[in-house]
Amino acid sequence: MRLLRSAFTLVELLVVIAIIGVLVALLLPAVQAAREASRRASCLNNLRQLGIALHNFEDANKQLPVGSESKEYPGAPSFPHNFYRWSVLAHLTPYLEQTNAHNSLDLTVPLYTPPSFGIAPQNAAGVALVVPIFLCPSDSTRGPVATGFGPTNYAACAGSGSGGGSPFDTDGSFFVRRAMRLAELTDGTSNTVIFSESLLGTGPESTSDASHATRQPQTVYRFVQSAPLSDSGCDSASQWNVSNRRGFSWANGEFRTTLYNHYYPPNHKVPDCLGVFMSNDPSTLYTGFGWRAARSRHPGGVNVMSGDASTHFVSQTVDLTIWRAASTRAGGEVATLP
Repeated sequence: MRLLRSAFTLVELLVVIAIIGVLVALLLPAVQAAREASRRASCLNNLRQLGIALHNFEDANKQLPVGSESKEYPGAPSFPHNFYRWSVLAHLTPYLEQTNAHNSLDLTVPLYTPPSFGIAPQNAAGVALVVPIFLCPSDSTRGPVATGFGPTNYAACAGSGSGGGSPFDTDGSFFVRRAMRLAELTDGTSNTVIFSESLLGTGPESTSDASHATRQPQTVYRFVQSAPLSDSGCDSASQWNVSNRRGFSWANGEFRTTLYNHYYPPNHKVPDCLGVFMSNDPSTLYTGFGWRAARSRHPGGVNVMSGDASTHFVSQTVDLTIWRAASTRAGGEVATLP
């Protein structure tokens, strides 16, 4: 006698499909969370490597790298001093096993050279390099945001943003012209944040169109033609992304790229604000001021690195007073990040 094979009914098939759908719905968030946990750990490791490099740099040079170089260019005394502009990251390349990047840079000439203010020919290839350790894997951009420049998600802390976002002699650990020593972090290296992350820029450059700022406040910045900054001036800004997007160059030592401060809390819902100092003095002419926040794609906060090279995840709901206190090197505050 031949036995008939049983078959799925339509109802049974639909039930199986429904069960599979439920399982996928349950598993997908867990998979995504696991992937983000891995990316956040990788980002923390990048910061840790930067911390080790900073300590090795200080051991070799008896000081930390300058936040941004600014000095007279021989033969052109009226050339803006801040156009030297080499960043912390540019100086750290030999201590990060980035031999190719280090050998491709000539730090004896300005980043932007006279008379055209363009990149010196001998530096064009070096500043265009995309260096993986300078990029957070959670940032969906993860690639150049300006032609001819390698981007960065990591920036050195210039302090609390006091003085209208001044980059000169700030209360933080990195700023224009002068290099600090770890011994000058008298609040304690473990209590002083010296590096964090910030998102790469999006949207059009040098635009007066505010629509993108409304849609993506985390990845654009407001720009004003004056400095020091003020809250009212930034609130009335009518230009964005002037003249490059945020994070566009790891070699460039300014608030658009490798400097940030704690004037705004992490992942602030309002766009950052940058301005430029206009003067007749070449030692300060065209120097950028800024209120640039730590920002990330990590849910709920940002990664930071302290002066002792320890790394931490800080919630975006951190009290602003504590957040600013953690950015100063010698404020005398008794504050510890949660």
